[in-house]
Amino acid sequence: MREVHEIYTVFKSEYPELNEKIEACGRALHVEGGPLDERVRSLLKVAMSAATGHHRALETHLAAAREAGATEEEIVHALLLLVPTCGFPTFMEAYSTYKGV
Repeated sequence: MREVHEIYTVFKSEYPELNEKIEACGRALHVEGGPLDERVRSLLKVAMSAATGHHRALETHLAAAREAGATEEEIVHALLLLVPTCGFPTFMEAYSTYKGV
């Protein structure tokens, strides 16, 4: 996946050994951690980053979900599921990131 945020490229160049360890941990959890396929894992990361208010991560996970084959309808559904648990304002913050507003 292409870099969504330039700061990550900077971090990787300044701390290559540390970045490799972080990426290895991510691979172990994301790919080897269980039975969920990439599309489902990506949609979960969309919802988690939205729920926690990490909008930079949400931008990254939106791109990853699309790359993994998630449809726009699936992505919006994942965001709408925020409403009953996290509240409408949290959804609207995430939805504005989704819409690029």
